[in-house]
Amino acid sequence: MKKKAIIISISSFKLLKNEIKLLKEEKPWGIILFKRNIKSIPKLKMLINKIRKLTKDSKFPIMIDEEGGAVSRLNKLIAHNLTQKYFGDIYKTQPKISSSIYKVYINNLCKIFREIGININTVPVLDVLRKKTDKIIGSRSFSNKPDIVKNLGNICVKQYSINKIATVIKHIPGHGCASTDSHLKLPKVKLSLKNLNYNDFKPFKANNSLFAMTAHILYNKLDPYNPATISKTIISKIIRRKIGFKGILISDDISMKALKFDLITNAKKSLSAGCNLVLYCAGNYKETHKLIKELPYIDKFTVKKTSEFYKFLR
Repeated sequence: MKKKAIIISISSFKLLKNEIKLLKEEKPWGIILFKRNIKSIPKLKMLINKIRKLTKDSKFPIMIDEEGGAVSRLNKLIAHNLTQKYFGDIYKTQPKISSSIYKVYINNLCKIFREIGININTVPVLDVLRKKTDKIIGSRSFSNKPDIVKNLGNICVKQYSINKIATVIKHIPGHGCASTDSHLKLPKVKLSLKNLNYNDFKPFKANNSLFAMTAHILYNKLDPYNPATISKTIISKIIRRKIGFKGILISDDISMKALKFDLITNAKKSLSAGCNLVLYCAGNYKETHKLIKELPYIDKFTVKKTSEFYKFLR
């Protein structure tokens, strides 16, 4: 399976000539969609069909970030304003009712994804809320209770799996401990390994998601020099061993300001540290072209896991 180790994005709801050429000639691992790519359901279906035709891949990974609430790419097309915190709040007093309505909600959302052609949603957010959690997470989190986050996160992944839609747990090893928005600057966390393990790592453990997304956060006590996305220490010792994540690890967007290098360096450092794929969300064709030319093809581990993902979709 010859695919480049990158998930790209496109500029609009129609493919540019250069983007058509790129999809024909290059081999990105997948594509992530944003509001700028979505005008109507029929046009979105046409766009996805065209992407899969150009890549000659009927299962080509089409990803979306559809959490509900403030993070909804489809909110112009569907009424979808429920947040993860909504389900977490109900779960505190009525766990069975919360679990039941959450499953129904996921089933209905997955029907729309299957109709459109989306096969990966970047949920659930497994970040645990704290007193100083930055508002960028806010209601995207289920709760300030690690066990509630863990339980609802497991329900989410399992229910999506039943519907043959893959999930991306995020932001591993935990963004709730950060009081800064990593889109804007690098958050720095000084908490001990024991504290992080008890709270932030807990929801990610024993979760069967096929994919996970890293946090652009500097955990001083784990690696004082590198944020998790580009830290060999955190990826190997924490994410892979202590947390035990066994699937495909995706960087958060390499164009976010938390990463201080240029895009190509950010991407190469992410892959060198142990990410299997890098994510580029800005949709700039020139930058996409540079990245796809510079980055390697996926390694043997990612080839194997990608094959498992394609089998999962059957």
